[in-house]
Amino acid sequence: MRRRNQYLTSVFLSAALMVPVGALAMRAPQDDHERHEQEERERRERVYDPDHRDYHNWDEREDRAYRHWLEERHEAYVDYERIDEKRQHEYWKWRHKHEEHEEHEEHEHR
Repeated sequence: MRRRNQYLTSVFLSAALMVPVGALAMRAPQDDHERHEQEERERRERVYDPDHRDYHNWDEREDRAYRHWLEERHEAYVDYERIDEKRQHEYWKWRHKHEEHEEHEEHEHR
């Protein structure tokens, strides 16, 4: 009887120790979703402009400028990532031109 109790105790102890290892081996679906969301935020935060060979932080200011660019063209909003490469180049060309105007206006208001 004593030997049987030792056997059962070791089986339950082994099983209890294996559960945390098994839980670590399988990623929960929500972890994958959170990781994907983080990657999307990071990708969205920096955008490369190949014509000027520089990066831009995609923040509220950049989003306002992008929406302004769309309004000037009387176009409906479409996420920047979804417009074709030619249009992205057009945006950055416009953006660099208007960036100079923004800096000039900031200096005048100081």
